[in-house]
Parts: sequence; structure tokens; C-alpha cells
Amino acid sequence: MARTNHRSNSRAAASQVASEACVARLSLYVRELARLETQRVGYVSSRRLAQQLGLTDAQVRRDLSYFGQFGTSGLGYEVQRLHERLTSILGMADRTWNVALAGVGNLGSALLAYRGFQERGFLFRVAVDADPQKVGRLVQGVEVAAVQRLTELVRRNHIHIGLIAVPVASAQEVCDQLVAGGVRAIVNFAPARLEVPSSVRLRAVDLAIELESLAFYLARNQ
Repeated sequence: MARTNHRSNSRAAASQVASEACVARLSLYVRELARLETQRVGYVSSRRLAQQLGLTDAQVRRDLSYFGQFGTSGLGYEVQRLHERLTSILGMADRTWNVALAGVGNLGSALLAYRGFQERGFLFRVAVDADPQKVGRLVQGVEVAAVQRLTELVRRNHIHIGLIAVPVASAQEVCDQLVAGGVRAIVNFAPARLEVPSSVRLRAVDLAIELESLAFYLARNQ
């Protein structure tokens, strides 16, 4: 009889129930727990964790309950243990993820320069651009290649995640190249709606919309 991997099964079951918003909050918990660890805090209550993140303690308890039982009655959550467990649930424990970047303009260059990605196990292996003057240059230790080579480089470097930071007119074509290379997770920074197969996870980050949303609330308060 085959041995059952209980951790894998519980993680798969949780992922079917937990919402995307809940999964996103796990990253917030991990960051806060890491901060508490540096301060040598042994235990933290759901109330304190919630206060630090602008949430409710009920929300924290509900989010964590999707993935198991972590708290100790009268003490709260053991900071180090919870940090390790959530890091593992997010797929960041003792593992790295290969990343490809399409578009080495101002935004793309800033993404390459951000050291926080590497600290969390996200490693830029490929960077491409349509500008011939950028091809061959080293940007933050990554050599920029021609965008036409994207699919080839994605396959060769076993890329897990693709980042799109190109103009709107090129975004779908670049997305198709990533998918053709086997990428199954894409973050799109271009303000365009992209079409991907159902097997590909696509996240859109539109900074203009975020700014407009903030401007809306500022205008109302004035």
C-alpha cells in the first residue's frame, strides 16, 4: 500500500478552501513573524498579530485555521514554529523559484534590483527586452537577451514564474511566449487584460489603478 503524505494532502485540501485573499495575507503574517523573531519574541497572540497588520483577531484565527491548528491555549502562537510552518505552506522553505523578466525598462530594472526577492527564494535567471541597445548588457548580474529568445530561455532555465513589464502592445505576445516555454505562473505589470490557458495562474498588478483608488479616497476626504 502506498504511503500517504499527510502534509501534502492537508496543504492541497487547504488550498481548495482558502481564498486568494487569505493566501495573500499569509505573506503578511510571515513578514510580521520574521520581524518578531528578530526581536526574540517567543509567542504572539492573534490580537497582537492582527493589530500589527490592521486586521481583526477573528480574521487571523480564521485564516490560520485553514492550514491546521497552531495556537497554544493561554500562550498564543509560537512565533518561530508558526513562521516555519507558514513559510513551508507558501512554498518558500528550502526552495528557490526561477524567474524570467520580460521588459528591462524603468520598472523592470527596479524589479531586478530589489534584493527582497532573492531573500525569499525568487531568483532572476532570465531577462529579455525588445531594445537592441539593451541586449547583451548586464543588469544586476543578469544578461539581457533579445525578447525573441524568451521561450527558448524559459525552457533552458526551467523558469517557474514570469514577470511582464513591457508596453501594452507587446504584453500578450510576451505572455504567449512564456506559456509556450512552460511557465505556469505569471505576474503582469502591463495595464492590459491577458488571455492564458486555465492551467496558468495569472496575477495582474496595475499600479495606475492603485494610485487612482487612493486618489478617489483622498478626494472624498477633502
